[in-house]
Parts: sequence; C-alpha cells; structure tokens
Amino acid sequence: MSSSLPTTNLPLTLNGAAIALHDVSPTQTLLSYLRQHGYVGTKEGCGDGDCGACTVVMVGADATGQPQYQAVNSCLLPIGSLGGRHIYTVEGIANGHLHPVQQAMVDLGGSQCGYCTPGFIMSLFAGYYSDRVAAEVTVEGNLCRCTGYLPIRRAAQRVAAESHGDDGFSALLRQVPTQLEGTAYSAQGQQFYRPIQLAAVLELLAAHPDATLVAGATDLGLEMSWYRQHYPVMIALEAVAELQQLEQTDDVVTIGAAVPLSQIEERLRGVFPSLDEMLYWFAARQVRNRATLGGNLGTASPIGDLLPVLLALDATIHVASATGQREIAIADFFQGYRVTALRTGEVIVSITLPTTQPIAVAQRLSQSYKVGKRGTDDISIVAAAYRVDLDAQNRVVAARLAYGGVGATPVRAIAVEEWLVGQPWTWETVLAAKEQLRSAFTPMSDLRGSADYRQRLIANLLEKFFVEFAPSEQGERVG
Repeated sequence: MSSSLPTTNLPLTLNGAAIALHDVSPTQTLLSYLRQHGYVGTKEGCGDGDCGACTVVMVGADATGQPQYQAVNSCLLPIGSLGGRHIYTVEGIANGHLHPVQQAMVDLGGSQCGYCTPGFIMSLFAGYYSDRVAAEVTVEGNLCRCTGYLPIRRAAQRVAAESHGDDGFSALLRQVPTQLEGTAYSAQGQQFYRPIQLAAVLELLAAHPDATLVAGATDLGLEMSWYRQHYPVMIALEAVAELQQLEQTDDVVTIGAAVPLSQIEERLRGVFPSLDEMLYWFAARQVRNRATLGGNLGTASPIGDLLPVLLALDATIHVASATGQREIAIADFFQGYRVTALRTGEVIVSITLPTTQPIAVAQRLSQSYKVGKRGTDDISIVAAAYRVDLDAQNRVVAARLAYGGVGATPVRAIAVEEWLVGQPWTWETVLAAKEQLRSAFTPMSDLRGSADYRQRLIANLLEKFFVEFAPSEQGERVG
C-alpha cells in the first residue's frame, strides 16, 4: 500500500472507537487535533516534549516485541503517523468509573491546579499495564508546578501494590498486532507514506527525492508543533522491517535505525556502559518511546546526546539507496552543522558497535556524561563520552574523547587522544590532558552556558572520568 496512490482517509482507533480522519493535515500534531475536537483533557504546555502535559498513550511494542501501552507526547506526534494506531486520552480510560490510577490520584491528593494531572494520569496508566508504575522512570517526563511530587509518588505506589487483573485494557493488548501496516495518506496538498519494507522506501525516494524522512518525529515534531512547517511529501520509517532489527554477536551489536531508544535501553543494558548512562539522561520515557538512533544521527544536531557515545564507541553506519549499500565510519559522518555524509536517496539502515577488545587491552574504561540545566529531560550544555583502553602496565593503548555541544558538529579531541597513547593512566597524565583540552575547541556562548564554562566542562569531565575509575590510592586530587 505504501507505494500505491495515497488515500484521503486515515483509519485509527481513539479511546476504543474506530475513526477515519479526512482532510486533516498529516503534519498537524495529535495534540492540536485532539483539542480542536473536544478532547481537552490533554493539555498544551511547552509544545516541545519537555513538560508531559500533553501525554497520551499509544499501543506500541516492548523490548520483546509484545504489545505495550506507551506514554508519548501528543505535541510531537504528526497525524500522518497514526494510521492503524490505538490511542487513548484521559477521557477514554474511565469507562463509567474512575480508573484505579485516577482514583489513587484523587484519594491521595495528587492534583492541585490540575493542569498537569491528565499527563501524569496517562504516564501512570501506561506504567500500570507494564508493571513499571512504581519506578521513577514512569513519570520522569511529567512536570508539576504546584502539587508537589510526594502525593503523586504515593498514588503511584498504591497502584503498584494493586493487581490490575484481566480488565478490558489488558485484554486489548492480546488482540492488537505489533506489526504496523503500510499506509499512504494525502490531505491538504501533503502526502504521508509509511512503508513496511526498505525496498518501498527506496522506491518512494526515487519518485520523491526531496521527501522528508520521519523516524520518531521527536525532533521534526518541534517544527510542526512550533512553526507549522509544511512538508509536501513525508516518508515514515518506523514500520520498516529491515530498520527494526537488533542483533548481538560475539564481535558486534547491530542496531536498526528505527528501533526506539526505550527498546535499546532494555535490550542492551550492561553491554555498553556509556550508552546505558546517556540513555538514562536522554529526555524522558515519552521521548524514548519514539526517538531512534537513526533519527539522532540523521538530524546531526551538535547537541544530540547519543552522538558523542557513538563517536567514542567507533560506530559504523550502514546506509542503503537504490544503487546499493555502503558503510560510513562515524568519524566521517558529520560534515558540518546538521550536514552529514548521506547522499541524496540514501537511508540509514543500521548502526554497528564493536564489542571485542584488542589482545593488548587489559582493561577498557568507558563512560559518558551529560551536563544540563536539569538532570533529565533537558538539552545538554556539554555532553562527553570517553573510552580509554589500558594495557597490563596501566598505559593507554587507545583513547576516544568525544564531545557534543562544543562546536558545529559532535567532535573528538583527536590530538589529545593521540598524545594519550603510550602514557601511564595517572593523575599527572590526566592533568596534562586537561590543559590540552582547554584549548582543543572554541565553543560558543549561548543561553545555556558561556564559552568559558564549556571549556571548563570539556576538561573537568575527563577528570571526573578518571576519578570514577581510579584505584583508591590515586583517588585524591593532586592538582
């Protein structure tokens, strides 16, 4: 269907009722559509996925491929991506009486002004059916200005202690297929395609070379939410089978470009410490349920959180076009501000990360750091990812010092990396490397931080990295 002529109707299920959208712009956000059609329980707050007031629940797939209720930001969801989806808003979960999540919030005073409450309710609802409701991560993407979080946490704890049994919502999860169907939708002079095979994507790109590719839309959604951008042709990649693979061998991990970050977080936990750490701080669960590694690469933002991690891990990017496939080393991928080595007609298919270590390496140290105004759910001021390989004599065999937020592209401190090779991994070496790092980049000043502050972070984060892994006899600062 994805390569056929687009239809003028887009079917989906909203609060359990099958509907078909007609003459609704595919780039209109779900939030805007809901509020225009009377579903005003879903609130508009920041409009860029930070506050969670617009949270709704969508049936997606968990890390094992099973159906799962997922909290998502409706302010970032384009209508075109909703074909065949099951969506629930706060109006749709009561069924004649308050849902246990709603009742707990009422009983324990989890709402004051009430503006943020529907978003919290929907995040807790998603957690309720995935046994995550007691975890802090359940509501990490929801901000409250007046109630205070203690009664909300108490409500979550009460719900977590109760069994949800076999209600209608859990029964639905056994009926909904996890594989999306291909869609082709046209309205208001715009076309939105969601193919399910890579060959169909390449066919569409050949017919529409100026088409806009859509992954999770967590970045592109900002353009739709804030600036009402018009995209004549959009091609969504979220249902493409070849982009959904995640495989691990003895040598490499291969991550499909369209695998949501929340699945990567679950399935690769413990494999790459620096990836684990950055995913923890990456936005919030609503965003991670939609965002993808391919999208993070494709947007090529200099403050993309995962890009320094990929640089430090020596990732390889696999791309495809109608003329064939090729590989791009991550070091060669970023060409300028939001400019990549991708050619017209090419699509990121997967990313591979090596897991083996050279024989000469006795110990591998790896970690990442993110500094922002808030701990989570915020843009980074500086992000860093480090990998240092040591031999049996504690000398550096190889080093990767990667940064985001310090220039027009994510970048490595290559000169410092080369200087470190052969050096003993000691305080003296790290302090000397810090001096070099202070002049390695020329970051800019903006509202998040000054250039001087960023230069200090660039150097000091390496010191933090050393302290975290240093033996106790080296753990006292000497300078």
